[in-house]
Amino acid sequence: MTPQQSRVPARPLPSRRALTLTIGVLSAILVVSVVVAITLGPTVIPLADSLRYLGAALTGGRIDPAEITGYSIIWQVRTPRVLLAMVVGAGLSVIGVAVQAMVRNALADPFILGVSSGASVGASAVVAFGLFAGLGVYALSAAAFLGALLASVLVYLAARSRAGLSPLRLVLTGVALAYGFQAVMSVIVFFAPFGEAARTVLFWLLGSLGGATWGSLPIAAVAVGLAIVLLLRRGRSLDVLAMGDETAASLGVDTAALRRGLFLLTAVVTGALVAVSGAIGFVGLVMPHLVRILVGAAHTRVLIIAPFAGAIFLVWVDLVSRTLVAPRELPLGVITALVGVPVFVTLMRRRGYLFGGR
Repeated sequence: MTPQQSRVPARPLPSRRALTLTIGVLSAILVVSVVVAITLGPTVIPLADSLRYLGAALTGGRIDPAEITGYSIIWQVRTPRVLLAMVVGAGLSVIGVAVQAMVRNALADPFILGVSSGASVGASAVVAFGLFAGLGVYALSAAAFLGALLASVLVYLAARSRAGLSPLRLVLTGVALAYGFQAVMSVIVFFAPFGEAARTVLFWLLGSLGGATWGSLPIAAVAVGLAIVLLLRRGRSLDVLAMGDETAASLGVDTAALRRGLFLLTAVVTGALVAVSGAIGFVGLVMPHLVRILVGAAHTRVLIIAPFAGAIFLVWVDLVSRTLVAPRELPLGVITALVGVPVFVTLMRRRGYLFGGR
């Protein structure tokens, strides 16, 4: 064995150390971001008091009756909102990775298949006509989730063929049906019995975490957690799928079954996220590309880092949205678009860009 050959097995070690270091750094940044986001807001609460309230809530400690208002703001309002921002950001990032692999399009995001447009139909029906009123505060989320699932079923039925789900058919069908769902939503808003429906639906479409509660957090967290686990198990298959169906088939990957599974997973998880946060654009487009620049194009590594990057990004976006023009609140999509649009235009100009390569 030559000296060069003997050194080959040692090459992956620095990369693994670098990946571990990256995870550690991003974890620390995420923890600091969450604490800062919980502390800051329109109502000024000192950091020491915020940490004390969090400690009391987590350990069952006592709070002076005069501090109940501050405690409620920290634990009942800001904490679930910040944690939900973390979960939604992580979820949109990993689903963005899956969608880009599924349709082999570097400019795809979780909403390219018409899921958000279908969810907007359900949400607008609740706002305009009070459907699912019996569900109370969960009516909007339930209707949005059902609308998202219905949109996914229609896209699947329209895009499938004997050859399976081709990437081009999926994208074209999703885009076409999205226009149809948007037309239905416009008609619903137009015939709404009160004028505030359009404003409410528009604000929801641009994304908001203002309705975050402890009750809305578990379902989204479980969905995102399962998505990360399932996608990590398929990391190598995603690498092969990105090379093209013929190459994947020659390497023993059932592309039709894999794409069906990815479609089902992305539809359910995206629907769950849209139901609790609205349609927050560009997170699922921008984060996968930034992560690929950081750790390379291998999907296993991208899927490990992308949740951290997306969570950190959306936590800060949400903080800016509720503090920049306080006491008013900016839609999250306004801020994410300020980042996403320049990235989108740059990627469009780089015609050879694909999954972090050239």
